[in-house]
Amino acid sequence: MIKTFKYMLILFLVISCKNNSIDIPEKPSDLISKNKMVEVIYDISLINSAKGVNKKLIEIKGIVPEDYVYKKHNIDSLQFALSNEYYAYNLKTYEEIYNSVKAKLEKDKTHFNALIASEQKIKDSINKSKRNKKDTLIPLEILNKKKRNLKRETLNPSPLKNTDTSQLLTHQ
Repeated sequence: MIKTFKYMLILFLVISCKNNSIDIPEKPSDLISKNKMVEVIYDISLINSAKGVNKKLIEIKGIVPEDYVYKKHNIDSLQFALSNEYYAYNLKTYEEIYNSVKAKLEKDKTHFNALIASEQKIKDSINKSKRNKKDTLIPLEILNKKKRNLKRETLNPSPLKNTDTSQLLTHQ
């Protein structure tokens, strides 16, 4: 009885695994071109990154990122889903699309890193020049002290102290 059950179980597994094939999706009538698909997936990647950084700001503004991408590219969600399914079945084509998206993102990354580096150089040079710059004017505190001392001396002239009279000319 147990042997018969084992054979029946193995036969059942073999038969059930045989019908597990994936049907080839039909080519949609409004298939998104590969180049446009690259642009759509690129924009979706950027939007998803922005959601990760500024999710609260996006929610406050009432922006629905996916709707924005669909409107920008004049497509709808069903068209994107069907096109995505169609391209995903053909792994070579799908890999080409994602490699193009990845290359575009890498290009943007190097561009923005270069911009950040140049801005940082400018900030560093400004900070360095501020640190190295010596003030040629008298600091305000010292100037105020000198003014106060001058006012005191003009109001209360100090008595003559040890005046050298040898250089005074005498009249005879």
